[in-house]
This record gives sequence, C-alpha cells and structure tokens, in this order.
Amino acid sequence: MEQINPSDLWQMWVSSERKIVSFHAEVGFRLLEFHNRELFLRCVDRYTMERYRYQ
Repeated sequence: MEQINPSDLWQMWVSSERKIVSFHAEVGFRLLEFHNRELFLRCVDRYTMERYRYQ
C-alpha cells in the first residue's frame, strides 16, 4: 500500500446547505480530500462559480 505524505493532501470542508467552504474542520461540514493540487484548485473554482462563501 502506498504511503500518502500529509503535505501532499489538500482538504476542504463543505456545507452545501449553507453554501460555505472552509479550509479547517467544521462540525456538520463534509470533508473533501485531494491528492492532487490541480484537482483541489478546480474544485475551489467550481465552488466560487457557484457563489459559495469561504471561511
């Protein structure tokens, strides 16, 4: 099994109900993890286009 370097892991927590994205753990938010920076940034762009707020 391949080891994942924690510095290679990109995370965000999302509340679709409140349309908020957080870059730290939040109760009731869904955790999304990315092992690829490009995919992480695409997701950030998507939430921005959908007018999510960031905290």
